[in-house]
Amino acid sequence: MKQDPSQLHELSSPLPEGERVIWQGKPTFKGLAVRSFHIREAGIYVGLFLAWKLWSYWSNGMATSDMVGSTVALLVPCLGGMALLALLAWLFRRATTYTITSKRVLLQFGVALPMSMTIPLSKIANVDLRTNGDGSGDIPLQLADTKRVSYVLLWPHIRPWRLRAPEPMLNSVPEAASVAAKLAEALAGQPGPSAQSLVQVANSGLSKDPLGNPSAPVAA
Repeated sequence: MKQDPSQLHELSSPLPEGERVIWQGKPTFKGLAVRSFHIREAGIYVGLFLAWKLWSYWSNGMATSDMVGSTVALLVPCLGGMALLALLAWLFRRATTYTITSKRVLLQFGVALPMSMTIPLSKIANVDLRTNGDGSGDIPLQLADTKRVSYVLLWPHIRPWRLRAPEPMLNSVPEAASVAAKLAEALAGQPGPSAQSLVQVANSGLSKDPLGNPSAPVAA
């Protein structure tokens, strides 16, 4: 399905003649909130902390009214912290646009200071895919040259914990398998190492080409 040109996010500069947009999208709010800002873990921590405080109040014989008042006083800043994480996830999603063209991958991001990173398809050595239950997923891009990739500046559009060889990543994109297939199709027509690119489906333990080629086991 072709994307309506009127719905495309404005690029920093017009595309050269002959280059076309293959896909454009944003991270999902849920993906950023849960997997980048860890709002679920924060909620679990808050719940355990409040349960411990209630048990502590009760074991020390505190009156019920005092227990409720003290718990509410703790609950308000805790919920405020979780709301801040949700707000950050919303802001990061709003400021981010991923674009795949027939020649490159473009990452536009930055809440306070808009930035962008252009990755020629010919510089992509390999592409990985990790899908989630809702169909969204992460698509890290292994580059032939990572000297100019900053882990700090790119976060959260970067593969976690790959500090020595940072990998830019399309974070929590919707319908990730379909997006990975489009990217692999674009890579197939490029010279260099990207022509050999496979998409690794991490949650199945297989290396899978989204264009439909036979699967092969991933080395441990």
